[in-house]
Amino acid sequence: MESLVLNLQSKNQIKAYMKDNHMVHYEREIFQEMIFAIQAKDQQQLDWFRNFGDSFSTITMNVHAYRMGLQFGFSEIAFDKYGWFQRPVFLDQEELTFGDTSRYGNYSTIKLGKGLNGIWTYAISYSYGVAGGGYGLSVYGKQFNNRMDAFADALSDLKSKMVSRIGSTDTLNDKQPVILATLRDINKALIGMVQLSLF
Repeated sequence: MESLVLNLQSKNQIKAYMKDNHMVHYEREIFQEMIFAIQAKDQQQLDWFRNFGDSFSTITMNVHAYRMGLQFGFSEIAFDKYGWFQRPVFLDQEELTFGDTSRYGNYSTIKLGKGLNGIWTYAISYSYGVAGGGYGLSVYGKQFNNRMDAFADALSDLKSKMVSRIGSTDTLNDKQPVILATLRDINKALIGMVQLSLF
């Protein structure tokens, strides 16, 4: 495990870590902030970073998660028992199903949620019958100013996934009745949205 010292003499340690590890854009930016704090002799800012973990990788991931949460109005700083940033809970969560709900795996879901500042996002769990996938409700999701825009984008995303498998020759993973039932429900929801917009 990497030995972490984060003080006004840590510049070389940070630069060595950056050189030895592949960085994604946000990691590089956070390390640059640390270097700027060292150059400004701002130990208080370095202590703030240090509060986010006991290794460089933990600090950068936790700071990034915190900052993404700020975009949804989540400002609480809390960590789980393993030292990772605690996932904030979205308000007004709503889960909608599409397809045959009588059997597990024959339907897909969209989950909508709102941040403390009123920004919405969504999660999708999609099933083609056997194959499928998804992603959870999180601060890394797309951002929308209202529920309707989030729902419309989620429907478009789910519809695109289903349409891409129509006529698939992989009959083991892609069950056409499941895909078509899901598309029927998506189309009903889209028609309902159009009708609502007329009022």
